[in-house]
Amino acid sequence: MKITIVGTGYVGLVSGACFAEMGIDVTCVDIDEAKVNKLRQGIIPIYEPGLDDMVSRNAAAGRLHFTTSLPEALPGAEVVFSAVGTPPDEDGSADLRYVLEVARTVGRHMTAYVLLVTKSTVPVGTAQRVKQVIREEQARRGVSIGFDVASNPEFLKEGAAIKDFMSPDRVVVGVESPRAKEIMTRLYRPFLLNNFRVIFMDIPSAEMTKYAANAMLATRISFINDIANLCERVGADVNMVRKGIGTDQRIGTKFLYPGIGYGGSCFPKDVKALIRTGEEHGCDLQVLKAVEAVNNRQKEVLCDKLVHHFGDLRGKTVAVWGLAFKPNTDDVREAPALVLIEKLLAAGASVRAFDPVARDEAERTLRRLLGDLGEKDLRWAESIYDAALEADAVLLVTEWKEFRMPNWPLVRKAMRGNLVLDGRNIYDKAELSALGFIYEGIGN
Repeated sequence: MKITIVGTGYVGLVSGACFAEMGIDVTCVDIDEAKVNKLRQGIIPIYEPGLDDMVSRNAAAGRLHFTTSLPEALPGAEVVFSAVGTPPDEDGSADLRYVLEVARTVGRHMTAYVLLVTKSTVPVGTAQRVKQVIREEQARRGVSIGFDVASNPEFLKEGAAIKDFMSPDRVVVGVESPRAKEIMTRLYRPFLLNNFRVIFMDIPSAEMTKYAANAMLATRISFINDIANLCERVGADVNMVRKGIGTDQRIGTKFLYPGIGYGGSCFPKDVKALIRTGEEHGCDLQVLKAVEAVNNRQKEVLCDKLVHHFGDLRGKTVAVWGLAFKPNTDDVREAPALVLIEKLLAAGASVRAFDPVARDEAERTLRRLLGDLGEKDLRWAESIYDAALEADAVLLVTEWKEFRMPNWPLVRKAMRGNLVLDGRNIYDKAELSALGFIYEGIGN
């Protein structure tokens, strides 16, 4: 079986490599010539554990190919996946220009039946727009070639994407014809040996499922953060509260970890897009508006704690441990660390930041956000201990494994002050207090 995947971002590249791992002939397409050339050399543009080895192995075996030309990749391809970006527009809606451009290109150049599958996260109704675009392009050519559209949203977690793809909780597929269902069944048959389910449904329901799933997870995060903030006011410990409610099987503990808010490429934009979809259809999604508001506020909580402790931050040096929005990725999109650093610099503090993977991405993003503002007072450290040097406070932002058991006496010796603000509640308050630190987490 031969398939084509358009887009070599996080979703497209992981999907292509994993399909190739199962013996499928995969061609990945991207208009970025420099990126394609690097991929051909085995240079991976994103950090994802295990992905570089999988790409190199399947490229060497002749199952994984890279090109900048979708027309060249169409002949013989039974399935074309559209895995291009859908960034938020100014009004919060998903920008579909790239999705529709893929459809136009397919309509202009297809010569035989093809199943065009949208893997990008797109609003309900996108498949119908894709179908219309293909028909318009065929009409311009004066041809009528059979095709189908389908929806196959991804549910990959950054940092565990390969495992999620190879052994997922479920695969959601929206189809509207028996032929499309048969093709998608055949495509995913190798994965059925792992005993997971392919859930077929209509296309609008599949499109909505992706948004609803991410919105629910974002809601749980904002909920527990709201509870954590209240716990601080009333003298309760949110960690105990989490255990108490998590033992209820109707609730569980997943995505109920208090912290400094969610970030990344999915939750923020998908919540915005779903709110916008509701507005377009006269449905006021009040819960999700609150989820977004709580999350935006939560990203500032560590800075608020610093101000509460020190008052004026001018002249203070703050160590920031972690820049990625979560561990095991270099993704800093909507990362709480960026909001935090921007507020610290604006308040007159100096920042010493360290991340084992995401420094380059963070540096590029902050330079774009801050211009020259951060040049003087933002320094990039080589380790958590280097970051703590002469710091008045240490802020744990991303819970990388290597941050879990620091040499605290060495940290204390390096610091000028003794304040530790734990944005992920991974440290033990009694242990740090015994070592002379002032410790504060989230909701305890």
